Amino acid sequence: MIAHRTPTTNRRYYTHDQYLEYRGLKAVEQGKTIGYARVSGVAQKPDLKNQVKALEVYCQTHSIPIDEWIQDIGSGLNYKRKGFNRLMEMVELGYVRRLVIAHRDRFVRFGYSYFEAFCARHNCDIIVLNDDTLSPEHEMVQDLITITTVFSARLHGLRSYKRGIKDAALHQDPH
Repeated sequence: MIAHRTPTTNRRYYTHDQYLEYRGLKAVEQGKTIGYARVSGVAQKPDLKNQVKALEVYCQTHSIPIDEWIQDIGSGLNYKRKGFNRLMEMVELGYVRRLVIAHRDRFVRFGYSYFEAFCARHNCDIIVLNDDTLSPEHEMVQDLITITTVFSARLHGLRSYKRGIKDAALHQDPH
């Protein structure tokens, strides 16, 4: 594999297609268009259907054919979501040319700009239906509210966990 060199610093670099070749994969000329939807919990399953329906209507209106739908149920802070990780791998391998999502926070809660840049580096465009741009102050307030909500839920979970351990210790058979 032949390395390219930067003109000013003479540093070596490889293209994405070379990377795929190195991994034994072929670069895809025409990538897929993926529709991605996510809700936080099982109780929100009806919202997931509504989100997918809204994405379908948008795509039909704008003549965007969806090749595959990926749906997740889990926190936007959880980067171990099965569908999300499968999607990120598909983007990395060059299989996805367009990603359609309802809102930035339906994709990820924090670090959207990182994932946006990641997709751009792998020739994947992201279409966001509800792409409200917030002022830095409003965005920070939303982030702080999200952090407070997440850690409050974790604190509650820890209390339940401690209570469960205490109950188990009290009901232990001494024999």
